[in-house]
Amino acid sequence: MTKTNAVKNVVIAGGGTAGWMAAAALTKLIGKNIHVTLVESDDIGTVGVGEATIPPIRTFHKLLGINEQSFMKATQASFKLGISFENWGDENTRYIHSFGVTGKECWAGEFHHFWLQGKNLGINNPFGDYCYELQAAKAGKFAFNQQNPINYAYHMDATRYAQFLRDFSEPLGVKRVEGKIQKVVKNAKTGHIESLLLNSGEQINGDFFIDCTGFRGLLIEQALHTGYEDWSHLLPCNSAIAVQTKSTSDTVLPLTRSIAHKSGWQWRIPLQNRVGNGLVYCSQYMDDEQAKALLLNNIEGEAVTEPRVIKFKTGRRLKGWNKNCLALGLASGFVEPLESTSIHLIMSGIIRFMRLFPFNGITNPAIDEYNKQLKSEIENIRDFIVLHYKVTNRYDSEFWQHCSAMEVPKTLKHKIDLFKQTGRVFLDDGDIFRVDSWVQVMLGQGIGPEQHHLIASMMNNEELTRFLHGIKQQIEQRVSQLPPHHEFLKQYCPA
Repeated sequence: MTKTNAVKNVVIAGGGTAGWMAAAALTKLIGKNIHVTLVESDDIGTVGVGEATIPPIRTFHKLLGINEQSFMKATQASFKLGISFENWGDENTRYIHSFGVTGKECWAGEFHHFWLQGKNLGINNPFGDYCYELQAAKAGKFAFNQQNPINYAYHMDATRYAQFLRDFSEPLGVKRVEGKIQKVVKNAKTGHIESLLLNSGEQINGDFFIDCTGFRGLLIEQALHTGYEDWSHLLPCNSAIAVQTKSTSDTVLPLTRSIAHKSGWQWRIPLQNRVGNGLVYCSQYMDDEQAKALLLNNIEGEAVTEPRVIKFKTGRRLKGWNKNCLALGLASGFVEPLESTSIHLIMSGIIRFMRLFPFNGITNPAIDEYNKQLKSEIENIRDFIVLHYKVTNRYDSEFWQHCSAMEVPKTLKHKIDLFKQTGRVFLDDGDIFRVDSWVQVMLGQGIGPEQHHLIASMMNNEELTRFLHGIKQQIEQRVSQLPPHHEFLKQYCPA
């Protein structure tokens, strides 16, 4: 492909979280060189259940100069220190995957090697006792200051977030056009998109188009026929039901809850003013009515919305960038929301695109690099999520029997075998989850390593006991000084 003309006019198809995140970032960070138009229809609702995030969203907000308190007030947000996984590794078990660093590591091995050595000596404290964020989450406490840093993300109202970013973007120059897209007009020779024809008859021309039209993939798939790689054999859940409830308590915990059931799992996401609830399930083992009944029987508080069924197919678009079109959000693929990665994938896609932005024209090497990095990132996220299903001692239903027996990607099998046999975890280039995350989940799901690094035996028994006790004691002391999470919210960013 020869290089195309310079890119001056970017058209975003679809609003929602993906569309307005793209509009905000492009106009704020490179807007002097381009014009951004966003087309959305008031008649088309967004999926809008992506309400939990992971810590890199704070970096995105810093890049854009977004004030944290303003954002949190506008989106009725609360803080998030991790996810409580209940009934996953086995029924009636619970572990927390937190955002913190556990213990202290050395050059040869991470902290869990020292913890495993301590277990051999009869020091049987849970692994999570050595993580500040995890202990704060368990205690329902939160605060931050320079002397006492804490790693966190947010729970937020996704619909309000899109509105917040719209209010942020329009004064910067984003032009919003209301209307439904009737036709995607392509160049007969190159196959590139030239314009979007709206129901009103208006034609929106552009040099580059960003597809934020959700699962439909109106541009990337229906117009450009990019293709889709189906991951249903690895992630069998294909349906979700979402409902919002009134809070039943003033106490808002800084934790997402993920509660496994016989055919999938249920989420609970506490915002300042309400709770987001949902049930993720596999339609092969549970129908929509059974799922709705199960969800409504397991919510706390009065429902403030009607339960809404969402159908999906896990997988990825074969290219995130094809010709002069970039897909973001659900248009680019879907890995179920178990580890709150949906908004992160939108964010990293936008940043990656801006780093490769085709100011002087689109080139194949830029497209190839974008797609290579996206593939690596989304496949690593996929493996991390499949881990939760594969490594389980639950055999109480056909669904869990299927999950424990399924073939998993070689990349994941290697990570599981390596940890099981040696206690080691090594990250791949596209891994967004750190060693801490892999270890917390693998231990939490029930893998006990057969070995650990002998660097941990370089300390004598007394030194190791003192080392472990010192970390645990310091964390207990720090947590004891924190206020309850809901009190900090009231003082810092009341909705």
